[in-house]
Amino acid sequence: MVLSSINPDWPSSLWLTLGALATAGWLTKYLYRLYIHPLSGVPGPRLAACSSLWLAWHTFVGDECTTIFKLHKQYGPVLRVGPNDVDIADGDAVDPIYLERGGFQKTQAYSKFDIDGHPTIFSTQTLAERANRAKAVVPLFSTASIRNSQHVLGQVVDEFVARLQSEARKGKPVNVLNLSRAMAIDAVTAYLFHEQYGGIGEDTSHMSASPFVDAYVGVGAFFNFLPGRLGDLFMPLIDMIMGDPETARSMSLVDQYTGHLSKTASLGSGSYASRLLERSVPQDQVQVELKDVCFAGTDSTSINMATILWNLSKYPEIYSKLREEVLDRTVKDEDPMAGPYLRGVVREGLRLSMANPIRLPRLVPNSGWRYRAYFFPAGTSVGVASFQLHQDEDVFPDPQQFLPERWLEPTDRMLTHFFAFGKGNRACIAQNLGTAELTLATTKVVQADLLRGASAVQDRVEILEWFNSRVKGEQILVQFDAKA
Repeated sequence: MVLSSINPDWPSSLWLTLGALATAGWLTKYLYRLYIHPLSGVPGPRLAACSSLWLAWHTFVGDECTTIFKLHKQYGPVLRVGPNDVDIADGDAVDPIYLERGGFQKTQAYSKFDIDGHPTIFSTQTLAERANRAKAVVPLFSTASIRNSQHVLGQVVDEFVARLQSEARKGKPVNVLNLSRAMAIDAVTAYLFHEQYGGIGEDTSHMSASPFVDAYVGVGAFFNFLPGRLGDLFMPLIDMIMGDPETARSMSLVDQYTGHLSKTASLGSGSYASRLLERSVPQDQVQVELKDVCFAGTDSTSINMATILWNLSKYPEIYSKLREEVLDRTVKDEDPMAGPYLRGVVREGLRLSMANPIRLPRLVPNSGWRYRAYFFPAGTSVGVASFQLHQDEDVFPDPQQFLPERWLEPTDRMLTHFFAFGKGNRACIAQNLGTAELTLATTKVVQADLLRGASAVQDRVEILEWFNSRVKGEQILVQFDAKA
């Protein structure tokens, strides 16, 4: 009785008609996307014109950038990667998309990085939504503010160097990615929060905040999955399915830490939390912003730092040249952190680490946008990826090679194609701080001569190409000379 009421005894001809109508509807949609859609003239595989599912799959398995890189070789710099999505492998597209008139606004895909249901300075789509909070904390990221607080960063980096020395003496390969994560979270929290997390002091092979960081890195696997509100509805379910006890413990630790900071922040102290509270940001949302800093300030800087250490270990001649510059400038009473070769080492590390490798999508405004031979209507998702720009052989010859000297006299095209932090008003808010941490840490490692006789254990470092890249195996290993 129940089944018959749910499944009425419709004539088979009606089912056939419904099936035919559905098929005709799908066929019409796909034919429209292939031949009539405003993007139908944009080069790309036919599958991409019909559906974004192929892109979501390659994002999920972690080879999106490599796949799109090959497609650019086949179809050219302007590539249709979805029914309404275009990937542009051309540095000349950076200014109009990200810089001119404040740049195009972010797409709704970024809402997947909301925390506890709240948008953050990073995940908000428009400049207006972001403005109040960003204005509160932007002064903390100025070069002058960072320079005036260099002693805070210096103390953390000294602890980092001491921990590296301690691990090196054990004679076993050292996971510099784990230690770099500890340094990064301690540096960003000591400077911005006025209360250091304490990652360096943890005598463990897996820093306690790492599962928390990894959980948010994992969100990037679904960045191109059901963009929009429908995707947002699925994210809590995905989080629940992919969660585990270790991640839950790590989340709880970071919750306790940031909750304490948001509740005890002293107005007028100048800390990240106090500045937001002074702007009338609710306490629970202040905590959300603190958690966002713990994630973003740890993940990218750590993979950048570990990449630099790994490459200096792999290429002893580069390490020797860098050490010579640092020591020479020290003897001459010149700032060792201002050396051109050191700057090249840091920039080359940023170029090759691919901390955020995929396309940073933006929405074409109401007026539409013409680029080269193509017109993109309002609402089209367009973007540039650091992976494509940093691998451009015409701009960076031997792009896979770690060559700091290429930055001694950079060309205008190199500077345009350098996209490690994004560009424009929505570029990484902490790029000055991140660069300062990398420069200071590299300098102190060189001064301590920690990498004399060191070697890279892996032949190559492989990543999952998500929004925030994830190192396969979660290890970047360096074998230190225990006698050095």
